[in-house]
Amino acid sequence: MPWLVMGALLGLALLSALLTWAARGYALRQQLMDQPGERRSHSVATPRGGGIAIVISLLVTAGVAIWAWPESTPTVLVASLGLVLVAGIGWWDDHKPLPAMRRLLVHFIAAALLAGLVKVNGGSWLLAALVLLFTASLINIWNFMDGINGIAASQAVVAMLGLAPVLPWPYSLAAVALGLACLGFLPFNFPRARIFMGDVGSGALGYAVAAVLALASVRTDINWILLLVPVSPFLVDAGFTLLARIISGQRWMEPHTQHVYQRAVQAGASHPQVTGMYFALGLFSITVFNVCSNLQPRWEAVVAITWFIALSVLWLLLRNGMRHRQGNT
Repeated sequence: MPWLVMGALLGLALLSALLTWAARGYALRQQLMDQPGERRSHSVATPRGGGIAIVISLLVTAGVAIWAWPESTPTVLVASLGLVLVAGIGWWDDHKPLPAMRRLLVHFIAAALLAGLVKVNGGSWLLAALVLLFTASLINIWNFMDGINGIAASQAVVAMLGLAPVLPWPYSLAAVALGLACLGFLPFNFPRARIFMGDVGSGALGYAVAAVLALASVRTDINWILLLVPVSPFLVDAGFTLLARIISGQRWMEPHTQHVYQRAVQAGASHPQVTGMYFALGLFSITVFNVCSNLQPRWEAVVAITWFIALSVLWLLLRNGMRHRQGNT
């Protein structure tokens, strides 16, 4: 049985890789290309939409889960429907750009499905409301942070590395499957991008990460604030950048290059260097998470808040340092 599971999981990574290769061919034939520009961090036209491979791989995994554990069918179907909604609106947007509010409406519908699952599976109304808001936010955060080679997929991988050990069997397979689906995509996107994830992938990936976190919120006793630590690098960079844009009166929904990871590239760092820096920070985050996941809930919250404060200070230092460096060049 363990060998069978291991073989199936390795097959999932291979499936994701093959589907990414096929998606690249489709994008080239259809001329689905991201063009360089002042609001982008790449310098050559690159195919987009490769994230569809991750989505299909996860849906195949969902089918296997229904076959292996029939009692999970309603939950898996509802979660899969949410994934299809987010991926579908992203796929549409990759082909023909849509108004932001239309995309956001679909994101909230998908988030509501996930929140409903949390309530049905024993979560409180407060937790369900938090899952609703957090899922809709994370869908867009992953989209905002998908701006340089490998960063979106690698951060999902490192977050799943942190979450898989704390989830009981067989729920831990959800985290493992998501990580492997991303690993199958990564060779086509890092260190050199032969295809981008596209909105179909970045939004769906944010939803899938939120789904694993929602699963952990009802299948473990870990404080929900601590559960956010594995994705803290993205939450801090996206959250504070968004806040800064709102305060300064900018149109926050428009594409931009003001995140710390984008400023680092502008300051002269390569995509692999910046992605590697975020990956290392992610490893620190999941180490803090796993070491502290057996504390009393109030101490878990204290650790999480302290970690987020430390990351916020780091964000401010990096942002101000890179702004000063750019101002002197």
